Amino acid sequence: MPLNLIYQDTDLVIIDKPSGLLVHRSKLDAQNTEFAVQQLRDQIGQEVFPCHRLDRPTSGLLVFALNRATLRTVAQQFAEGRVWKSYLAIVRGWPNADGIIDYPLRQEEPPHKIQEAQTHYTTLKCSELPVPVGRYATARVALLELQPQSGRTHQLRRHLAHIRHPILGDTRHGDGAQNRFMRETAKCNRLLLRATQLRFTLPNGVEQHIEAPLEEDFEEARNRLRL
Repeated sequence: MPLNLIYQDTDLVIIDKPSGLLVHRSKLDAQNTEFAVQQLRDQIGQEVFPCHRLDRPTSGLLVFALNRATLRTVAQQFAEGRVWKSYLAIVRGWPNADGIIDYPLRQEEPPHKIQEAQTHYTTLKCSELPVPVGRYATARVALLELQPQSGRTHQLRRHLAHIRHPILGDTRHGDGAQNRFMRETAKCNRLLLRATQLRFTLPNGVEQHIEAPLEEDFEEARNRLRL
């Protein structure tokens, strides 16, 4: 299936990356033969360069440069934290109305350095379903908007797990009982985290705001969870 192109000009392409698709080849999954870089290159017929990362299970906006000059310009904005990013996530429990998670994270790869990391969150809606989960008589879930102020590996997933509101479908940092509930009740078997908005400066100096709608499986899960 062709990738969904959200934006395209002579310097950039922004795709809607499906959940489960790797950005590029990885030693952690040497058997996989499908990558966003390869698919997009074959689809548009020219070389492409990813400007930032997006976890394999996370869906949403992913920016590619079409030349190395644009790659340097845009990737530097991501590296320096000058790109405004917004995500939607469905999490366990009912967090506060809003807050900032200021919690340093250790690098997952050597040299395992501890790095500052901050995430702002806003709770958009809460729901309680009459379904027992683990030791709880009901299932409480919430829809959150997340805005990372830094760009650490798995930052959003690790930060939400740190405040005891893990993202549904997170098999690495999440809650097994909640994930089973999600598969059975929401009929969804993926990480419910989506990169929905980006704001950055194009190579021509114009500020660009890009937004992606929820895809079908996320929207269906949201409806089933009454969010």
